Amino acid sequence: MKRHPAFVVLLALFFAAAPAALAHPGHEGHELTWDFTTGFTHPLFGWDHLVAMLAVGLWAAQLGGRARWFVPAAFVTVMAIGAALAQNRLMIPAVEQAIAASVLVLGLLIANATKVSVGVGMALVGLFAMFHGFAHGAEMPATARGFSYGAGFIFATALIHAVGVSVGLLAAPRAKQVTLAAGWAITACGIALFAV
Repeated sequence: MKRHPAFVVLLALFFAAAPAALAHPGHEGHELTWDFTTGFTHPLFGWDHLVAMLAVGLWAAQLGGRARWFVPAAFVTVMAIGAALAQNRLMIPAVEQAIAASVLVLGLLIANATKVSVGVGMALVGLFAMFHGFAHGAEMPATARGFSYGAGFIFATALIHAVGVSVGLLAAPRAKQVTLAAGWAITACGIALFAV
């Protein structure tokens, strides 16, 4: 049975996460594992982050070609920079509004099957990632170790992107219906975020 490349990447990421999930209290380095777990769960339980990161993966799959790798990679890279800025007490205005806008815009891009160059796609998601990363860094618990916590949310983000790309690729035979529905659902989430 031939495996889809996105399926293989998703499976590898799942097994890479297994050691952190199996750690137990009382062992040396447990605090680092806890910090990693806290960082890992942060984007999973913030639905604004979760929807945006899934949307990045879906749009990257929709763009196709090198964008499937480069667009999510740009998001992860710039997100880490945004988190570092927050940790160094630098201020970025209107973070929550920008996060809501990122969900809204990504939804519209997906719903309209908007095609752009790889560079433009990377720049756009990089802009959004700055705000998402800043929020992650600003919300880091005071007791957490920055590097371990950051590794956790970076890994979770990459995993969510992989899920989004995989869904986009698996839906390719019915791409128009699936992306239209997903895009408008994501857009509705963005509108809801502005209303909160």
